[in-house]
Amino acid sequence: MIKHSGIYKYLIAAGLFLASLPAMGQGMHFSQYYNAPMLLNPANTALMSESDYRVGANYRDQWAKIPVPYKTISGYGDFQLLRNQNMTNWLGIGLAFFNDKAGDGDLALTQTQLSVAYHVQMGEYSMLSAGIYGGYVERSVDFSKVTFDLQWDGFKFDRNIPNGEKASIIKTNFIDFGAGINYAMFPNENTYIKIGVAAAHVNAPKESFYNFDNKVGLRPTANIDGMFKLNGGSFTLNPSIYYTTQKGAYELLYGTLVLIYVGGEKQTTTNLILGAFHRWDEAIVGAFGLQFGGLKVMSSFDFTMSKLSSTTKSNGAMEFGLIYQGMYGSGSGSRESMNCPRF
Repeated sequence: MIKHSGIYKYLIAAGLFLASLPAMGQGMHFSQYYNAPMLLNPANTALMSESDYRVGANYRDQWAKIPVPYKTISGYGDFQLLRNQNMTNWLGIGLAFFNDKAGDGDLALTQTQLSVAYHVQMGEYSMLSAGIYGGYVERSVDFSKVTFDLQWDGFKFDRNIPNGEKASIIKTNFIDFGAGINYAMFPNENTYIKIGVAAAHVNAPKESFYNFDNKVGLRPTANIDGMFKLNGGSFTLNPSIYYTTQKGAYELLYGTLVLIYVGGEKQTTTNLILGAFHRWDEAIVGAFGLQFGGLKVMSSFDFTMSKLSSTTKSNGAMEFGLIYQGMYGSGSGSRESMNCPRF
């Protein structure tokens, strides 16, 4: 006797995979969007008042309990050039790498991105930043790792039967462009507020494995971020909100980090980081980390609350973030006296 429930499971998994091909999977995203600055907005490139350069990495393992898990990684670095005499305006250059892989067929996206931004301090209490990026994107899928209806022999899927595809691994690639702006306000050294808007895929690149006229939809993004030092700097409240939409899909994520001063001064300042966020209609995100001088290490976990929670047992995603910010030399220490945004 055939166990229909098992057959249906594989048919549904295959159907979900094939249905995702026209849309080419989900857009890359991190719950720790605040630790992926150039993915969030190219205007964030080298937006650092007390550091000259920054390197970082992110890893996300999403939906490990269902047949189509996502694994997303990124690595990036950005640095400052051409500071003016007052050290209030500067150019930022950044390079980032992203890879996203999903499902048994390894539906993958690999993107290398160059970002450029310029930051102008407007008076003593605000700053305007504008940035652009250009990226090379490659999509690939391995059809030898999935099964098709042609391989159903009446009882099971037989991988030895030809699947009807021309090749096991097929690829497509395109060039992608985006732009963004930030406006930051810092009325005093204890308050910092940044408002940013950006748009990815402004050139509407064509993305298809079969020469269909499938274009990547414009993806606008908005973000508000605040830093408020409390109790003489013993606590720093860092609330933020992030919104993006593309072709009718959207993501709204909001919450706060709390930095708790543990000890040290300047180069050795140590903060404990705790955070809680809510992804609208989908998940609660808890975050934990430690900041020691210029090094910040963070982890977070998505607790699924949507209809997928029964399937995933509420295990949405595990994520890790690592950032290091540093100086070219000791001469940059004079900028500590500036009334500038501090991260």
